[in-house]
Amino acid sequence: MRINWIALTVFIFLNLLVDWLIDRKLRRASKALSLFHRLLSLALQVMLVVGMAQPFGDSAASDGQLNLAMWLLWTYIACYVPKYLWLLVAWPSFIRRLPRGVKRCFGTAGACVGLLTFGTMWWGTLVTPGRLQVNEVTVSSPRLGQAFDGYRLVHISDLHLGTYGTRTAIVEQLVDSVNRLHPDVIVFTGDLVSRCTSEALPFVDALSRLKARDGVIAILGNHDYDDYCRWPDSQAKACDHQALCDLQRQMGWRLLCNEHLILTHDSDSVLVIGEENYGEGHFVNYSDLAAAYPDSVRRLPYKILLQHNPVQWREQIVGQTDIDLMLAGHTHAMQMMVTLFGQKYSPASWRYREWGGLYSQGNQHLYVNIGIGMVGVPMRIGATPEITVIQLKIK
Repeated sequence: MRINWIALTVFIFLNLLVDWLIDRKLRRASKALSLFHRLLSLALQVMLVVGMAQPFGDSAASDGQLNLAMWLLWTYIACYVPKYLWLLVAWPSFIRRLPRGVKRCFGTAGACVGLLTFGTMWWGTLVTPGRLQVNEVTVSSPRLGQAFDGYRLVHISDLHLGTYGTRTAIVEQLVDSVNRLHPDVIVFTGDLVSRCTSEALPFVDALSRLKARDGVIAILGNHDYDDYCRWPDSQAKACDHQALCDLQRQMGWRLLCNEHLILTHDSDSVLVIGEENYGEGHFVNYSDLAAAYPDSVRRLPYKILLQHNPVQWREQIVGQTDIDLMLAGHTHAMQMMVTLFGQKYSPASWRYREWGGLYSQGNQHLYVNIGIGMVGVPMRIGATPEITVIQLKIK
């Protein structure tokens, strides 16, 4: 990745200015503490430069390089965000005319806010990603066949395996948790990786153990098309994309690429439509609903659409088709979520009208799973990795 050295220099200067202001306070308390803070500041600047120098967009970059860069940059961010919040709260303590007791109160309040923020950010890095949460919902429809009344569908999404490097523990925990639910079918709604196929290789054995009566059905997400790498040529990109698709099939997953399949029990059937990623904004569009859902299968009474991007529900599905249930992922709840009095709040709501949970309009439903893995930064603050159990019921 090319570094904008001017922007980076300005950024470092501002951060060093904050460090200088903090150091003014620390010198009065302890020279040893001041020295430790200066050395830490120097180490953080080195981290930033080393992290920024990694070849993020190069397909030849190793997964180890990118994980190193991700952790270095996150450590830098997780140290400086609390510092800026401290300065925002404690700035009155620098006003000379204020009484010493008032300045001490502002300084203490700033320190508390900074420490709380630091702890929250690292809790979201070290603890929350491993705390899988099982959410159970019921979706009812008058169009569902008797044989599918009580049918249990487990929905997972957005594994982003590259964020784990070679650490398989969370994925193994996920597989064991899903299998203990004894689902009738497992669906995965895309983003197996973040960049390229090599990220998935350490996890093949674990993911191959996912078991359900009707198997595992998967689709592709926007990160599964190798669009986040610079490739030497289009053929290399196409080969890696094909390798990722083949890998999922080797794991025993049924990958649907603008295709469909019919689940049949007794004399009743459910149509599962597997559409490729719906592109909007800066995302490339790979979806083809007409190919995935041709006229020849529209006679089937109950239809489930698997689509990575929930935006399509509002733009093309609800009120415009007879699709009963759409399952999506993609949003991650922006990896930040707060639950207050039973209501969930996330910055994802600024970008997505439907960003997490169950949405209904008439007899049409959308469920957005906030995912398992992480992209960009290795943290989930409040947005606990999600396994969804959807039970279908006759209305």
